[in-house]
Amino acid sequence: MESENIPLKNEKKQENELYRISVVIPCYNESANISSLFDRTQAVLQKLAQRWEIVFVNDGSSDDTLLQLLALRDRDDRVTIINLSRNFGKEAALSAGLDHATGDVAIPLDADLQDPPELIQPLFAKFLEGYDVVNAVRQRRLGESYAKRMSSFLFYRVLNRMSTIEIPHDAGDCRLLSRKVLEALKCLPERRRYMKGLFAWTGFKTTSIYYQRDARQNGRSSWNYWRLWQLALEGITSFSHVPLQLASYMGIMIAFTSFLYAIYLIIETICCGNSVKGYPSLMVTILFLGGVQLIALGMLGEYISRIYEESKQRPLYLIQDSWINDTDNERKNQ
Repeated sequence: MESENIPLKNEKKQENELYRISVVIPCYNESANISSLFDRTQAVLQKLAQRWEIVFVNDGSSDDTLLQLLALRDRDDRVTIINLSRNFGKEAALSAGLDHATGDVAIPLDADLQDPPELIQPLFAKFLEGYDVVNAVRQRRLGESYAKRMSSFLFYRVLNRMSTIEIPHDAGDCRLLSRKVLEALKCLPERRRYMKGLFAWTGFKTTSIYYQRDARQNGRSSWNYWRLWQLALEGITSFSHVPLQLASYMGIMIAFTSFLYAIYLIIETICCGNSVKGYPSLMVTILFLGGVQLIALGMLGEYISRIYEESKQRPLYLIQDSWINDTDNERKNQ
């Protein structure tokens, strides 16, 4: 898709026209939170007095999340449901929701209620001021361990040092995206996605609001430290080639140090008659160099694996069922 197909300006509404707000919510085994999440979100949207829809994406849940969503749709047909064929992961589920959002703006929310739906109002207020991207930045994170908060703190700072774009510190997926940002995201063909980075990459006029992130209301998070580590690797390899440069720099430094050490040994042997130290120093050197080589190969492997995944050109997600409102007419695709 060519860049000129992206709308360059927000469409101004007539005085009697309303904006359409799409709230996008990926769900994975969140049946305990669905009802209260919908009630709170609906209450906020009703106060805004705008047109709206809530796009739920069921990401292969194994509980009764889908049944809960269908019950919500029976209550209000402004609920759109995208039921994926299996669990594709949050980044793919979020992409599916944004692809099916029909609003002038889209606001992703987590289904666990840690990002309160009440953020919709201040996010939309900033949009009315003319911003295309409004980040929701977490000032406090309740219910999270010190280790998780510290690892998040370090990750964002390391990533921004390595990356050529500025990714907002402590901003999750919750934010407002204008229609032209949504259209820009559709131009990005990546299968391996780090959505926070893609949001920042699009640019456009950006601002932030600040809030306190609540503790999880019900259930347990599916995000363990291993999955968080994988997401961190995705972010670094998607938006920086510094790790590859570091491997090259380490190789140059080690080669230069080895050259100096070889000269030192030659001079010491010729001038002082000392014999070259043997087995222990040799083993330490071999093990050290072997470790460095494995680290470099691992870095290279991460990038090659991503190239391999992208070359397959598989779809980002597959939809099993969908319940969608198309210009107020219900359509069910199966």
